[in-house]
Amino acid sequence: MHTMAVRYQALRGTRDILPDEIAAWRFLEDTTHEVFARYGFRELRTPIFESTELFARSVGAATDIVRKEMYTFKAGDESVTLRPENTAPVVRAFVEHALHRTIAAGFPERLYYLGPMFRYERPQKGRQRQFHQIGAELLGAAEPLADAETIEMAWSLLSALGIEDRELRLNTVGDATCRPRYRKALTEWLTPRLPVMCEDCRRRAIENPLRVFDCKIEADRRLLEDAPGMAESLCAPCAEHFDAVRSTLDRFSIAYVVDPKLVRGLDYYQRTVFEVVAAGLGAQNALLGGGRYDGLVDELGGPAIPGFGFAAGMERLVLVMRGTLGSASSDLLLVGLGEIGFLASIDLARRLRGKGLRVAMPLTERPLGAQMKRAERLGARFALFVGEAELARGRFGLKNLTTGDQIEVDEAGIEVAVRAERNDHGR
Repeated sequence: MHTMAVRYQALRGTRDILPDEIAAWRFLEDTTHEVFARYGFRELRTPIFESTELFARSVGAATDIVRKEMYTFKAGDESVTLRPENTAPVVRAFVEHALHRTIAAGFPERLYYLGPMFRYERPQKGRQRQFHQIGAELLGAAEPLADAETIEMAWSLLSALGIEDRELRLNTVGDATCRPRYRKALTEWLTPRLPVMCEDCRRRAIENPLRVFDCKIEADRRLLEDAPGMAESLCAPCAEHFDAVRSTLDRFSIAYVVDPKLVRGLDYYQRTVFEVVAAGLGAQNALLGGGRYDGLVDELGGPAIPGFGFAAGMERLVLVMRGTLGSASSDLLLVGLGEIGFLASIDLARRLRGKGLRVAMPLTERPLGAQMKRAERLGARFALFVGEAELARGRFGLKNLTTGDQIEVDEAGIEVAVRAERNDHGR
């Protein structure tokens, strides 16, 4: 009796990033490294799992993330959580390794990261249970210029990725001085309306009233359009800070929309908050978002050091990136013509790879048509024809698979032609 083989699939909310997609991901990663380096940011890599208490304390025990979205498990006597976001781990590393000792007036620590995060939520376009983020954290500067310059860096990244159809939304959520006044005013406005609002809004109104603006129920969102905004409750220092951020963005010629209902879903934010939204993603249209979190470092055991940062979802960025991205998987495919050509291609491939070229070739003799179809499938830039006649002349046919043009080159000319094509395409 034969048993049926089990056909396994990726778990719901996870997906494989296939070879044909990798060029876009590599382009995104390479562009991030290049743009962030221009602004003096250095890469940091933190563990994928941390103490559960780290996220409960920083993100907020009443947030949806901590209440129902974290992947938490017991490891011995410890409660461990796969990171749902990476600001808290970055700050934890900053404190643990005393990186604040290198901060000098006007020279904050600038850190960034790329990597997977984990949240148990309903999968949808651009949102998975294992997802990937790019993030940047500027630690040690309270000045409005720190906010504006970091926003400019995020804006520059999107430009470098070719994402043009986007909008910057900006708001302030005040601080510990003025936010209680706003919470009181908002609570008074919400109380008579809560009976017709969703269960999450009723809970949020008790735990953190500002969170009601995160509601995705359309009827509740329409109702909240008439809710009081933060502007009327701002203290003078917060108002001055926000005005300075806006004037600096004006100076940078970065257009923005002030959105009085914009809040961030994590407890540690204060003063400036922002997000960038894009067309083509449906209701979940935010590409990146962040803001100021001046109390988080000392909350996690460090000195009272201000911070500002943002995170961007890599899946969503890849969805809206346009144009030809990344590089071909192979510079050229060696097309061996007959047994002599096939055997000669083995040694030629080794020499060309030793010079840094990306060379593909079959592992057995194959017909010419099959080899050319494979070159197209691989996205190779060139096909190089190697046969008995070519070996006798010391010159090979090199066909550009994009233009269809073909030239004859000697072995040294192969490298010259391939590198010239790379330079023309900037990769």
